[in-house]
Amino acid sequence: MKALFSRIAVVCTAVLTLFGCGNKDEQRELVHLTGSTMGTYYSIKFIKQPDLPSLSEIQTEIDRRLEKVNDQMSTYRKDSELSQWNQNPSMTPIKVSTELAKVVKEAQRIAELSNGAYDITIGPLVNLWSFGPEARPDQAPTNKELAERRQWVGYKKLTLDKQTLSKASPELYIDLSSIAKGYGVDVIADYLHELNVHNYLVEIGGELRLNGVNLHHQPWRIAVEKPVADGSRAIQEIIEPGNMGVATSGDYRNYFEQDGVHYSHLINPKTGKPISNHVVSVTVIAPTCMTADGFATAFSVMDKEESLALANRENIPMLLMVKTAEGFEAIPSNAFLPYMKHNRE
Repeated sequence: MKALFSRIAVVCTAVLTLFGCGNKDEQRELVHLTGSTMGTYYSIKFIKQPDLPSLSEIQTEIDRRLEKVNDQMSTYRKDSELSQWNQNPSMTPIKVSTELAKVVKEAQRIAELSNGAYDITIGPLVNLWSFGPEARPDQAPTNKELAERRQWVGYKKLTLDKQTLSKASPELYIDLSSIAKGYGVDVIADYLHELNVHNYLVEIGGELRLNGVNLHHQPWRIAVEKPVADGSRAIQEIIEPGNMGVATSGDYRNYFEQDGVHYSHLINPKTGKPISNHVVSVTVIAPTCMTADGFATAFSVMDKEESLALANRENIPMLLMVKTAEGFEAIPSNAFLPYMKHNRE
């Protein structure tokens, strides 16, 4: 099975689930289902309860629903709904599925709020920098190539009218890698709610949705990873998100180097080039993982002052990790503070 995201989606798996302390309730059983999707892994934990389908039936349905997301939104599958739209040069409005329309609508909302720092039409530039499905060597494009591709990009060239999607130029190309993984998490969370399962943790490659409590009747807790130069893992902060989605975006695990220059996988739509703002990771909490996923990318592209201003204005819980001369600085938005539990108990 071809991956949905391949290199660009492997942002940084900067969260590790934590279990609260306490005596295990022998009457409660934690189910843990794992598998592969979207070029990464999934991990689903929930408290077993009576009257559920068999675990094999549940996992089969999970795989089916995630395959549907791939079939709708993958740029690596040439026959996916999104790929067919991208390959069609017509500027005539085309009806799309309700699911694709839902994700594009949220992406366009985030684009507006971020003043274009977030832009799902950035696909041609992502591909040019070798972080998409186009086969390219790991080298920086020329200025001429950049100038040409930048003419193809712009979220305002994309129009969504209910369930019809249209492009203002034939070359317009949508890349949902920065939001569809979060949407996939929400799809599985919704399925668990259909089963009346309300104590769960759903993760796809580090993006999460949490609900209820863990095996020890305590709220789920998450460890946010601290960037470390040698690639090892360390905990920066422990958070208790409640019934929310959590997404992390960053560039310290996915990049290439050429002539000693570090090129991030995150592209600034306004310059056409990889970001150089010293923001190494962003963690966002939101009611859905789809929204958290999109905003995490937006804040990664923006500089720290712009990100904090937007997060505080829109009351978005966000934690920036910024590289400084002394190391790394953690900068939370006002709305993020109540979720922080590290060294508070």
